[in-house]
Amino acid sequence: MGTRDRNLLLIAFAWLVAIVATSGSLYYSQIRHFIPCELCWYQRIFMYPLVLILGIATFYNDARVRRYALPMALVGISISTLHYAEQKIPGFHPTTCAATPVPCNVAFVNYYGFITIALMAWTAFALIILALLFVKEEPSG
Repeated sequence: MGTRDRNLLLIAFAWLVAIVATSGSLYYSQIRHFIPCELCWYQRIFMYPLVLILGIATFYNDARVRRYALPMALVGISISTLHYAEQKIPGFHPTTCAATPVPCNVAFVNYYGFITIALMAWTAFALIILALLFVKEEPSG
């Protein structure tokens, strides 16, 4: 398998992860009627555009997507880390979203005692980051 084929698979995988994460986010807010907290909105701001960006990169097999999608995913995983810490670490006080209608330390779902929406977002960002780290740009020329 050549570099271009491997890149295409990695970018397509990252795109699929972004699609699933965005769909899950919309499911929880539009079908289950969970109101997103402030940190959820910030995570959405960094995940939703990845669907379009990675989709276009998949269509064109453009390895340069790593340059602009990777920073977005890194900021997104940072927000997810903060959000999960607010939900799961005792004594970790909520940041500014304590005064909002939906506090960020409230976990609407808690599968198996540790899987929250924030952890699901963290996992999606981590998978996208890992896939993009293995994408190699071909030398131009």
